[in-house]
Amino acid sequence: MIKPLLISTSDINGGAARAAYRLHQGLKNIGVDSQMLVQNKQSDDYTVISPASKLGKGIGKLKPSLDILPLQLYPQRDRSTYSVQWLPDNLAAQVAQINPDVINLHWINSGYLKIETIAKFKKPIVWTLHDMWAFTGGCHYNGDCMNYTNSCGACPQLHSNKEKDLSRWIWQRKTKAWQNLNLTIVTPSHWLAKCAASSSLLKNVRIDVIPYGLDTKQYKPIEKSVARSILGLPEDKQLILFGAMSATSDPRKGFNFLQSALQNLTQSGWGEQVELVVFGASQPKNPTELGFKSHYLGRLNDDISLSLVYAAADVFVAPSVQDNLPNTVMESLACGTPCVAFDIGGMCDMIEHQKNGYLAKPFDVDDLARGIAWVLEDEERLQKLGVNSREKVEQNFTLEIQANNYLSVYKNI
Repeated sequence: MIKPLLISTSDINGGAARAAYRLHQGLKNIGVDSQMLVQNKQSDDYTVISPASKLGKGIGKLKPSLDILPLQLYPQRDRSTYSVQWLPDNLAAQVAQINPDVINLHWINSGYLKIETIAKFKKPIVWTLHDMWAFTGGCHYNGDCMNYTNSCGACPQLHSNKEKDLSRWIWQRKTKAWQNLNLTIVTPSHWLAKCAASSSLLKNVRIDVIPYGLDTKQYKPIEKSVARSILGLPEDKQLILFGAMSATSDPRKGFNFLQSALQNLTQSGWGEQVELVVFGASQPKNPTELGFKSHYLGRLNDDISLSLVYAAADVFVAPSVQDNLPNTVMESLACGTPCVAFDIGGMCDMIEHQKNGYLAKPFDVDDLARGIAWVLEDEERLQKLGVNSREKVEQNFTLEIQANNYLSVYKNI
């Protein structure tokens, strides 16, 4: 049987890490001898390997802040995630010791894996992209910039107007180091596959689309009244749910659009019957006036509390500006809760317009508000949307489907 090794900065901290760990579990469920190698281990799973020594763990904690040191040259830069990946690592030796048949890279940033190390792995590589970093000069999402289709440089996120800047240097290091890799790219969404295929770095590489998988026994519909009473949420209101890592502070997650849409809804008379629930952020010191009572649940890291929250809500709103295939939308659908989002990135891979949710015109706040109202206003339709949501996941996004798709990729290389 084939022995894959999944490499990821963390096992369960953050969306990309959790997606990688779920795949690892899915592979084990179908009898594959999968192992996972991480810098920062938070689960107690013995098949996840991490630095054993205190020194190794200490270095792991320092790496994220050391990796971004070169960014100090750009004091005006945007505060979005930007990875340089220039620190030395001993991963090639660790991997040689484990001796897998195939290496499956996932999100390897925060200083974990040096760009040049990938070429030292002497094994076929499958790289699962969770964002755009593998084919850019350092950014994880490009915004409006198309420089990655050429050679980066004059990077808008660094607020740099020099062609030979940090982004060009990172892009050149990738071009040089990855020339002769035995590499297959897997993207979870069709949108990310298109971006990768149009990039200068990956345009000649094989690209497969395999969506994320979910444990549908963990994420499943639960009686609303039960979920609400456990969480202490009102049973006589309709609940709008919003949540992400750094939900209210990461501009890419679009909280500002949600605010405007909710203010729209208040003006059209929804204020009395609706309340907002937010996870991934705690109550801010000066909460924004949304016109609705809001419940902030803070950070939730385990599947049980997350599935309760999705099941308690009537609609989940994901107003992201750019996104690959967000776990949150898939988790919500699995719990039978329809989703409203802008029609961007991988959203249309999961949300079928007016069948299990609503796809609003990108960044049109009025349409986002219309979508939320459309989902909530008709009780019978809401039930139907919920049933369709669950069906969509059962047919397309189970762990088993995902694991079997990966297994055939591993075997083919």
